Amino acid sequence: MGLTFVRWYNQEHRHSGLNFLTPNQRHNDLADQILQQRRKVYAEAKAKHPERWSREIRDWSIDDEVWLNPEKTLNTEEEKKQSS
Repeated sequence: MGLTFVRWYNQEHRHSGLNFLTPNQRHNDLADQILQQRRKVYAEAKAKHPERWSREIRDWSIDDEVWLNPEKTLNTEEEKKQSS
């Protein structure tokens, strides 16, 4: 079961944190190409049916750096005091 999950997670599961890319698409430098195509599709859809859109199209950009489980940082002085 472990290998099946890893394959699914890396090759099929589209992560919301990766703007619905799979990790393999991200790691294999396909992200820019895929997201550019999505921008084009959304822009064309909005141009054809602007009445269906109340705002701008979705932001299909992606951060340069992505973390699976980022470490939490202490943002405020109060949080820093509480952890001491």
